[in-house]
Amino acid sequence: MFPRVLLERLLAPWRRGRGAKSYRGQRGVGQAWERLAETHLKRAGYRILDRNVVLRVGEIDFIARDGKTLCFIEVKGRHGTEFGGPAAAVTPAKQRRIYRAAEAYLQRHRPARSACRFDVVTILDQGGAPVVEILRGAFEGPVRPRVRR
Repeated sequence: MFPRVLLERLLAPWRRGRGAKSYRGQRGVGQAWERLAETHLKRAGYRILDRNVVLRVGEIDFIARDGKTLCFIEVKGRHGTEFGGPAAAVTPAKQRRIYRAAEAYLQRHRPARSACRFDVVTILDQGGAPVVEILRGAFEGPVRPRVRR
C-alpha cells in the first residue's frame, strides 16, 4: 500500500490544478470562506481583478471592480458570535494594514483613476448554511494609530 500512497501524493498537485493548493485546519477553513465570498461577490456584480495580494505592508484578500469603483475586500469569518461578529474582527489595526496595502497596490499597478472603496465580506458559520453579508464601504482610511501610554 505504501507505493500507492506515495504515487497519490506525487500526482495530487496535477489533479487539483496548478497553484490550487488545499490546506487543512484553520487555513483550509479560510480558503473555503474565500471561495464562498468570491461566489457571492460575483453574484453581486463584482468583477474580481486579483486575489490574495501579498505586499510588504500587508495582504488584501480580493481586489475587484464594482461598476467603476475599485474595491479592496477583506473576508472575515467566524464559527459563532461568542467573541463578536465577523465584522468586529476588522479592528482599526487591521484597517490600517489594509489601507497601507491598498496604497502600495495603487502605487505599483497605477490603475485608471477611479473611486476606491474598502469592503468587508462577513461569513457567520454556526453549523448550518453560512450567512454571507457584503458590507460596502465598511471603513474609510486612514485610521489613526492607537495612542500608546
